[in-house]
Amino acid sequence: MMENDIFKALADPTRRAILEKLSSGEMNASALREGMEISQPAMSQHLTVLRGAKLVQEERHGRFVNYQVNPDGLVFIAQWLTKYRSYWPARIDALKGLLKDMDQ
Repeated sequence: MMENDIFKALADPTRRAILEKLSSGEMNASALREGMEISQPAMSQHLTVLRGAKLVQEERHGRFVNYQVNPDGLVFIAQWLTKYRSYWPARIDALKGLLKDMDQ
């Protein structure tokens, strides 16, 4: 199931950091590793999981591979979060009311 793959991929903080780096533009695996204490094989494994979840896509340029965020892969997450958008304003209003009552 694709949604399980997406949430499994995003559950790991290293993979979230990789997606964050890719949000600024296309990069190869070496550039992605900069500033991260991660081996090349570990980076490859993380990229494989992200590709499997369709959150990242790759583009080959000769012997180099560049990675970028796959906007289509983020559609499911956006749709899933939309369901909960209406939930938060009511909860925040309830919390404000509770805090106001506690102050009095």
